[in-house]
Amino acid sequence: MDTALRPTPGELTYRDATAADVDALVALIESAYRGDSSRAGWTTEADILEGQRTDPQGVAAVIEKAESRLLAVERDGALVACCQLEHRGDHAYFGMFAVSPVLQGAGLGKEIIAEAERTARATWDVREMHMTVINAREDLIAWYERRGYRRTGKTTPFPYGDERFGIPQRDDLAFELLVKELG
Repeated sequence: MDTALRPTPGELTYRDATAADVDALVALIESAYRGDSSRAGWTTEADILEGQRTDPQGVAAVIEKAESRLLAVERDGALVACCQLEHRGDHAYFGMFAVSPVLQGAGLGKEIIAEAERTARATWDVREMHMTVINAREDLIAWYERRGYRRTGKTTPFPYGDERFGIPQRDDLAFELLVKELG
């Protein structure tokens, strides 16, 4: 697999993450979703989940998995975002999306998701992208809907009791499937 991806217009560059990136990726993902640092951005889950969002083993597994890519997104050589792409038959799965909280709201997310969609089409010739979002994250779901994703109404239970996914502060959490036709 070619690890050098084409840069999009602007200052961002994309590459496949390596084992050497694991600690920085875990720190980025945690900062975007959990704890007080996540409150600097708008994607925080701190009010609905405590504990960890991911761990080094989980990030390393995504990097090492066949038919999977974890894109590291850099600006001026610094890691500012990441996202997972995984080939799943006739579609790609998009996950582990994190943008540094201090950079959220500046349009990076729109640029990164567009590049992820282009990469999935070019790499696996898929015509659809799937993702799951916690159903209580209405603001985040609305953001994805503005990017062309549609709610399917299909949900899977949140893994209550498995602290690898965090410690829920509510008892009504589930993952909702969102889908976008890539054309």
